[in-house]
Parts: sequence; C-alpha cells; structure tokens
Amino acid sequence: MKLAFEMNAWGGVVGTPGAVTDIGSGFYVTPGDVTVGLDAAAAAGFAGFELFDGNLLPFEDDMQTLRAAAADRGLTPVGVYSGGHFIYRDAHADELARFTRSIALASSLGARHFVLGGGAIRHTGRQEADYEIMASLLDEVARRAEDAGLIPSYHPHLGSIAESPDQIDALFAASSIGLCADVAHIAGGGGDAVAVIQRYADRLVNVHLKDLDAEAGGFMPLGEGDLPMSAIIRAVVDAGYDDWITVELDGYAGDASAAAKRSFEFLSSEGLVS
Repeated sequence: MKLAFEMNAWGGVVGTPGAVTDIGSGFYVTPGDVTVGLDAAAAAGFAGFELFDGNLLPFEDDMQTLRAAAADRGLTPVGVYSGGHFIYRDAHADELARFTRSIALASSLGARHFVLGGGAIRHTGRQEADYEIMASLLDEVARRAEDAGLIPSYHPHLGSIAESPDQIDALFAASSIGLCADVAHIAGGGGDAVAVIQRYADRLVNVHLKDLDAEAGGFMPLGEGDLPMSAIIRAVVDAGYDDWITVELDGYAGDASAAAKRSFEFLSSEGLVS
C-alpha cells in the first residue's frame, strides 16, 4: 500500500467567499500555505497528498508550480476532495459547472482520485426522495471524473445526508459511485467501519484513515483512539483493496505534524510500510 496525507490537518476548512449567494463558486479551502502541509507530510514519511479543490484555484493557470513543489518533496498528488448540496434539483446545473471545474483542476494536478462529500439536510430533515435526487447528480459527476481519468468516490460524512449506516445504504442503493471509506466518519455516524467495508468491498475504491475519540467525538492519530484500527486494516486488505490509503486528521487540537509522524509509525507497525 502507498500512503498519503490530507492537507486539511494544517489549517482546517473554510469555504470560498460568495458561496452563500453563488452556488457555482463554492469550494472547500484549507487556509494558509499548502507547502506547510507538504513539508510535514514528507517529513513524516508519506509518499502522497490529498487536498481540497479550492486549494487548487490559485494554481489554476500555473498548476506546474504546485506539481513542482510536490515533486521537490517526493510527494505524489493522490486525491482532490470536493463537495456539494446535491439534493436541490434546480441547483444541479450550477453545481455541475463547479464540479466540472474541480475535475479539470484535479486532472491538471495529476491526481488519481476525485473524492466527493456532502449532501445537504433540509430543515425538515432527510427526505427519502433526496437520495435519488442526489444520486442523479453524483453519478453524472462520477462519469465526468472518470472521463477525465480520475477515480471518483463518495465519502460518507458526519452532518451530511449519508451519516448513519441506513443513510449510507440508501444513497449507495440509488447511486453506482464507488465508496471512499472514511472509517472515523462511519464510526462517528453510528456505523461499524469493518462491516461497512465488508458490505461494500466490491465498491471500495478509496480509503481514509483516522482514529476517533468516541466519547469526545474528536478525531485522533491512528492507534490513539477507540477504533479497532488493526481489524479495519485487515478488512481493507481482505476486500482486495490495493491503492493509496490517505491518512487524515482534521480538527485535531495537538501538533498536526507530530501526529502525522505517529500515524505513519502506526501504519509501519501494522506492516503497511515497506
């Protein structure tokens, strides 16, 4: 397995200005200098990186600058993460225009994976029909990503339409997209990460690893939380997965760079580092 790190550990996540009134301009962004995260990921031993689509906007006309910065550190661009509302049919054209731009950015970077998250929750709660509405856009975005040479996947996420096991099942019954199994979000939503990986083994195309403090609800470095991480890794291997694994640690209160090193050391102890 090859190991990557998600750049949102160094700065968190915000949205681009104007997105409240202009759906087509809404991108995820990690504030600050992306090279800080690249330096830390490389120093920890990781070989690749993932970042938000909004962090590619400054390089839209000069992606070679970012590619060179990564190459200088021995890092491969593994994934680009994007997200949207998905459930408002009237907004699909605007969202699709933004996703098309994100796909072009990811392709220009040379990324392998295009990860999609989100799915809004109405103020009246999740509606059964929303899963079908979301799936229609999700599958079209996935098709466009594949046409651009990317591997698309959906990432179940806390606070989204697909949080609990039943909700994940509802979306994946409606959509044909592959699964990005973020084990901490699956567990935080009340699921068993091992069981979800086993259930969707034939659709597992991407993996995000981070640990979880179940009582506090916070994310932790690998091996320092409550998740059965060894069993999760076995489930990933048993599913036949043989692609990049991305380690993530958003919202962690400790030193992100030191935590990245500890997560890498944990995966080394699990035999995932050659």
